[in-house]
Amino acid sequence: MTDLPIPAYSGPDRVLSGVQPSGALHLGNYLGALKKFVDLQNRMECLFCVVDLHAITAWQAPDQLATQTREIAAAYLAAGVDPRKAVIFPQSAVAAHAELAWIFQCVARIGWLDRMTQFKEKSGKHKEGASVGLYTYPVLQAADILVYKATHVPVGEDQKQHLELTRDIAQKFNHDFDAPGYFPLPEPLIEGPGARVMSLRDGRVKMSKSDPSDQSRINLTDDADTIAAKIRKARTDPAPLPESVEGLKDRPEADNLVGLYSALSGRTEADVLKEYGGQGFGQSFKPALADLLIETLSPMAAEMAKYAADPAEIDRVLAAGAEKACTLAEPVIAETKRLVGFWSDKA
Repeated sequence: MTDLPIPAYSGPDRVLSGVQPSGALHLGNYLGALKKFVDLQNRMECLFCVVDLHAITAWQAPDQLATQTREIAAAYLAAGVDPRKAVIFPQSAVAAHAELAWIFQCVARIGWLDRMTQFKEKSGKHKEGASVGLYTYPVLQAADILVYKATHVPVGEDQKQHLELTRDIAQKFNHDFDAPGYFPLPEPLIEGPGARVMSLRDGRVKMSKSDPSDQSRINLTDDADTIAAKIRKARTDPAPLPESVEGLKDRPEADNLVGLYSALSGRTEADVLKEYGGQGFGQSFKPALADLLIETLSPMAAEMAKYAADPAEIDRVLAAGAEKACTLAEPVIAETKRLVGFWSDKA
């Protein structure tokens, strides 16, 4: 290892985020991720990957994984992510993610991972049968972020703990290898409505593509009739809509539906309740919410179908994005390996 000084990171504000290609996208993905991506690409440097390495922590059919990767990329494009402004790429196409993840596995501590609540939630009573990858998932997530020296990460509350781990790993690496400020300590972006979209069948649990009930979510590819039917059947309580935001407390289904209307319309929850408070859900609120969803999602579904019919165009976008991502990641992994002390013929 040479004695070249290591400057603290002083690069641009940069965002890294991604979505797993492990099932159909739903409204929660749109409001919690895609809609935010479109806004962020106009404010900071952005890299949006399809996290296929993370997807295989649970079994994925190999003949479907590439197709699902294209579907996620199509959703990015259909939502308005512009490959001229943001980098769109498959995680597995950039080898530096996996290389840095191994180095970070040797920096992170077992006790840190034992505290990760998502592993406990996802493995449930079947911890012994879970993959090692599922357990070390947050370390790979740290590598995803830091291999680009990303400074900001849009996260939901359920991922905030993983970002704290990323900061711990960055700090320990910088300390252990005498490289103060080498890796930045990324900040969470938890902003705007839609950060946590809940199930239409149970307002206490997050909307999820893994939920066995299709009635629990609005898929981005649902047609107008399906969306209207799902909102009509969405679980509510017997009381009318409250007239103030305070009245949503302890009413998870009402809170969720009002939050959806607010996120889609750009209006505050207080403003929504000013219009619909005191009414029954089915009187005019649910029909209005269904119309709003159809108006928002139908153009996106049409764009996704257009891209699905042209996989060569999606592959072109992904290949170009992977090349850009590699250009950013390769100097970081090379310098990181030098800091660790790995042999190189360029030393």
